[in-house]
Amino acid sequence: MAVDNGDARAAAMAVAVTGTRTVAPAKTKVTLATFDLPYITFYYNQKLLLYRLAEGAGDFQDVTARMADALGDALAYFYPLAGRIRQEKGDGGALYVDGEEGAEVLEAAAEGVSVDELAGEDCGEEAEKLMQQLIPYTGVMNLEGLHRPLLAVQFTKLKDGLAVGCAFNHAVLDGTATWHFMSSWAELCRGAAAPSAIPIHNRAMARSVRVGLTLPASAEEHEKTDPNGPKKPLVARVFSFPEPVVARIKAAANAALPAGAKPFSSFQSLGAHIWRSVSRARGLGPADITVFAVFADCRARLDPPVPATYFGNLIQAVFTGVPAGMLLGGPPELAAGMLQKAIGEHDAAAVTRRLEEYEAAPKLFHYSDAGPNCVAVGSSPRFRVYDVDFGFGRPERVRSGGNNKFDGMVYLYPGRGGDSGGIDVELALQPEPMQRLEKDDEFLQVAPA
Repeated sequence: MAVDNGDARAAAMAVAVTGTRTVAPAKTKVTLATFDLPYITFYYNQKLLLYRLAEGAGDFQDVTARMADALGDALAYFYPLAGRIRQEKGDGGALYVDGEEGAEVLEAAAEGVSVDELAGEDCGEEAEKLMQQLIPYTGVMNLEGLHRPLLAVQFTKLKDGLAVGCAFNHAVLDGTATWHFMSSWAELCRGAAAPSAIPIHNRAMARSVRVGLTLPASAEEHEKTDPNGPKKPLVARVFSFPEPVVARIKAAANAALPAGAKPFSSFQSLGAHIWRSVSRARGLGPADITVFAVFADCRARLDPPVPATYFGNLIQAVFTGVPAGMLLGGPPELAAGMLQKAIGEHDAAAVTRRLEEYEAAPKLFHYSDAGPNCVAVGSSPRFRVYDVDFGFGRPERVRSGGNNKFDGMVYLYPGRGGDSGGIDVELALQPEPMQRLEKDDEFLQVAPA
């Protein structure tokens, strides 16, 4: 009997979990700060790193054994990731991390899939769906850290490489802390005696106020209260902007600035470019309000500043909104100027006001609360994600998982392979706007014929 090629291909791309274990360090308690609490009803942050294993790197079992051993060493320094979230007695008690139950490590196989099929520029829908199977804890809310590990790692054997999928409880750490951990774990795997940058766990450096929360019984119960309605079907794509293209977008935004004006950064220029392009792809009316949100790192914004090695959440969402007609009818510097102003005004006083507002009336957020017709940036191209080398080379591609993605969610990464000045834009949109965006030469910066 003939075998259907589609069925054969689906079988070849299947992912089978082949083992699981727990890695744990010593026990230490850490009280969650006000900065951490808004993320308790977000979902685990998911990251995927794809590696090619050349001859001499060792077989899959040897490689993952070394990585698991180094993970145990890393957790001795980043010990909150090995505990569980606890709540002080009584409804509405403060939250803290305690215990030594450890992180979860899974092993899986998808040996019919090559690295290039997942890391290539033209990654299709089939590969996108497969990538979600390479990362654990999809659909797991952070409040489940009361019962689950705060870190889960999945090693998946590919035809010619290794997929490292990680899920981090977002109530425990932000992006800066995530990549600090990842780079430190890689250092230890390469043989370092200790991380080159030791994490700081004193949450009182950021905020010492203790805030209690009344938690929902389950993720399902919380999602029933989401005012944004049921989740919409989304399509995720990666758009690569090489350094010359980023420079061109930045130059266009800065071209009309008067002498002496503060120039726009690459982030502000590219952010404005994405915001305008997505609004155009959505077909917004002139009076439709569109919002840009960026999760800003507050370590350097506090007074006194907090060291970059602070391990926890130290981010706040910064918003700016405008009618779509004004955004699209104005020049690029209008949008870039709004981003520059909103980010610049979020100083120590603004950070403290936001904390005090939350402490006076704590609430449980939904990850899709960013606003109508939103574009939200949740990662930074400054994170050195392509320097995470476990001893067998840099990753071929770094991606985010499906958790915490809503219509307009953006993750920015440095260009694939660490392209100096290049930026990869991982964007989630509804299918029709995404189709229009993929054909938008102005967004893609395709040179006129």
